[in-house]
Amino acid sequence: MQRLGKNIDGYFGETIDILAVLDDCAKAARAHGWASEEIPFPSKPSLLAFIRHAPPPSDRPPRVTAGHPRIYISAGIHGDEPAGPLAVRQLLQQNRWPPGLDIWLCPCLNPTAFILKRRENADGLDLNREYLEPKAPETVAHIAWLERQPQFDLCLSLHEDWESHGFYVYELNPDQLPSLAESIVKRAAEACPIDRSDTIEGRPAQDGIIRPSVDPRSRPQWPEAFYLLTKKSRLSYTLEAPSDFPLPARVTALVNGVRAALEAVAG
Repeated sequence: MQRLGKNIDGYFGETIDILAVLDDCAKAARAHGWASEEIPFPSKPSLLAFIRHAPPPSDRPPRVTAGHPRIYISAGIHGDEPAGPLAVRQLLQQNRWPPGLDIWLCPCLNPTAFILKRRENADGLDLNREYLEPKAPETVAHIAWLERQPQFDLCLSLHEDWESHGFYVYELNPDQLPSLAESIVKRAAEACPIDRSDTIEGRPAQDGIIRPSVDPRSRPQWPEAFYLLTKKSRLSYTLEAPSDFPLPARVTALVNGVRAALEAVAG
């Protein structure tokens, strides 16, 4: 698979109609029994969240659901990364979730940026640098919603990187829990190349996996993943699809990576 050569000093690839994508997500969620919620936000379009509680086994009482692993998935924090919301739409429409998981899903954290066809929100803020001292109304609303949710066993954030030579993943795993990174990369490799560089985004990497410092003081501007690690979970992965490859391959790589992680957690 060859690079497209479109992205020079920025993202110049495909764009999406985010309102249509979110409408598709909402329809699929309703059809498959997800609860939906609008995250309170001062302007339109609304931020959406979908929640799926795994049904109990038919031969057991409902109380067993209390032990289900809790998974959080987000996408669309940057308006120049269309593969994330498209991957969420595909996951919802195909409805092939492993059994025994409770899932919280935010399909697009920055819809205004997609409408404006740029990375930042309407105020020019990069929302993925807003989670320590939030000013953006989207991030303030998202954090308030997250504070009302339970602790998560696993967090997955879906992204793209227009500079990347291939797919890669960030792992935040301070307690040295069993790593899911290799499984995520292996499944993503079925759809697109892996970035095998020794350094990615200025950080040491190996076989498409970056394990950065988990010290919150090392990042003066927190991404969503650092907030999640500090407040909501002890295991977080940021999946980065390579924007300079065909969009269908990027979407499939993210879908594959999510499925690999969920299957591993579900056992």
